[in-house]
Amino acid sequence: MTDKKTVNAINARYSELAEKSCCLSCGCSFNYSKPAKGEVCVDLGSGRGADAAKLAEKVGPEGFVYGLDLSDGMIRKAQQTADELNIKNLRFIQTNLETMPLKDSEADLVISNCVINHAENKQKVWNEVHRILKTGGRFVVSDIYSSKTVPEEYRNDPDAVSECWGGAVTREVYLKQLENAGFKDIEILEESEPYPKGQIEVSSWTILGKKA
Repeated sequence: MTDKKTVNAINARYSELAEKSCCLSCGCSFNYSKPAKGEVCVDLGSGRGADAAKLAEKVGPEGFVYGLDLSDGMIRKAQQTADELNIKNLRFIQTNLETMPLKDSEADLVISNCVINHAENKQKVWNEVHRILKTGGRFVVSDIYSSKTVPEEYRNDPDAVSECWGGAVTREVYLKQLENAGFKDIEILEESEPYPKGQIEVSSWTILGKKA
């Protein structure tokens, strides 16, 4: 599990941002996700709940959506929005992503936008994604990867991790973690050129994979 200092830094940063209108994404995972009526969907790092609410509308009353987030401020904001819109097929859960409180083979679709890089043990996160997906289920994830291995001083800096760059891994490591989790034939839907972020250089991408 992500260490307590990093958890606190992430919680504090995103609870503060919950009431602001700034963009926190690094891609368009929802736009590629194609949710269908009756599906069970999971949004990892659901933030203010905008994508989760759109998923809930797309899957209809026969489907259901879980929004998972570490930040209590984001959970409160998301739940407030869901209540105001009277969305019944949506539940927000405050949790880390390394131990998701969902059943095996429960989800048809998992989406996420610039969140998995925050996790200390990203392999556990991808193992969990594989566990909760049904056979034939898919993920569409937008995230970042680093051009080079991030120096240890930044990997261990809670502020650098919470600012969405200190926890990045290289492209090669990222793809290996997907393979280790059981995903094959990863499709790259979008991929940027490298750009500076914090003290390093990163690229953003949106990827799709299915559970065989």
